[in-house]
Amino acid sequence: MLGFQDPVADAIGLLRPRTVVGPSLRAVGEWALRFEPFLHVRIGGVVHGECWLILDGQEPVLLRAGDTFMLGNPPPYVLAGTPDARPRPAEQAWAAAEDGLVRIGPESEDDVYICVGHIWFDDDNAALLTDLLPPLVIVRAGDPHGGRLGQLIDHLATEVGVAAAGGPLVQNHLAQILLVHMLRAHAGQTDRPTGWLGALNDDGIGAALRAVHADVAHSWTLNELAGISHMSRSAFAQAFKSHVGVPPLEYLIQWRMSLARDALVRDTLSISELTHATGYQSESAFSTAFRRVVGSSPAKFRDEARRDYTVSAV
Repeated sequence: MLGFQDPVADAIGLLRPRTVVGPSLRAVGEWALRFEPFLHVRIGGVVHGECWLILDGQEPVLLRAGDTFMLGNPPPYVLAGTPDARPRPAEQAWAAAEDGLVRIGPESEDDVYICVGHIWFDDDNAALLTDLLPPLVIVRAGDPHGGRLGQLIDHLATEVGVAAAGGPLVQNHLAQILLVHMLRAHAGQTDRPTGWLGALNDDGIGAALRAVHADVAHSWTLNELAGISHMSRSAFAQAFKSHVGVPPLEYLIQWRMSLARDALVRDTLSISELTHATGYQSESAFSTAFRRVVGSSPAKFRDEARRDYTVSAV
């Protein structure tokens, strides 16, 4: 059976996140570091002090202690002590890290202390999240989610700074918890469609999404989903598209195909088994839906995935 019951856990499971946390940064005086574009998400926060975050083409943003930020497939950006400081490549500073820490300038009570983590995903499904994110999300210390996020950043910074048993495992889990809380905060901040993130802050739409994810093989109708959300059919359809960005049954098809694509890449189910697991009555109906969403037939997609795996293994 494909799917579980929580849209967020399901989507992040398909993303198969991998994390690299640190090194942390302590800096004082006139300093600026330029970071080049990267995939897919970087999360960070200011543990102490303040600094400027400057994305290419956007106004500088001042970050203070307790603020957290999330960058989604961002353009080049700069972290700086002052917005007019001349930046140098961040790679040079990162190469000089010792014991999980990059230091610029002498030790000082006035330094800024920043902790960052890079999270990247399987390319096949990365768009499930990256298409929903703006280049920059900021959660201030005083925001409703700010206190919890500040505590997570502080805890993560502590883990990076000590060589304790199981440290990488703890860092990995903390970074993923931080990601979920940042997504919750972002879903609460924006009025634009947020895809499966819409399930985070809406009881009615969330109930329908959870039902779909719990039984992806069920032949869902608009009436059934509207009933689960305790809405009329028209009100539900309008609210769902407003939150998620696509009509309910189109979301169902897209989610089924995301699951099918993942299963074909990993060669865990046959096409016949996938047909049943995704709620289709025939392989031809499943293949038609797959081709429309993915752009190729299931068999061709699976064969190309196998060939890519063989080449990468060699």
